[in-house]
Amino acid sequence: MAGPRQGVISLAIKDRAMLHADFMPFLNGGGIFIPTEKSFELGDEVFLLLTLLDDPERFAITGKVVWINYRTSPGGRQMGVGIQFSGVDGANVRKKIEALLAGYPHADRTTNTM
Repeated sequence: MAGPRQGVISLAIKDRAMLHADFMPFLNGGGIFIPTEKSFELGDEVFLLLTLLDDPERFAITGKVVWINYRTSPGGRQMGVGIQFSGVDGANVRKKIEALLAGYPHADRTTNTM
């Protein structure tokens, strides 16, 4: 049996609405949904290059695929994968995202995952 595949994903989140829709706070360590048509399987390891809003810093995070929205996902949700953050860098990005979303007025809107 083959081990998990590896991949590199780049994502630039442009605004708080997109950040809210893609953030996965219910995951241990946090995570982010990546809209993509690339094929991944649960457990695949990924290296994520993430840019948040207007921040010039590009975060490099390792993680693994823990969520998949297929083309036929219920509720018309966008196709893509959820990546669970790992390591210290992942914890730092989670804190950064939570700070960016603090006081977000549309927190009751649906997301790309739940």
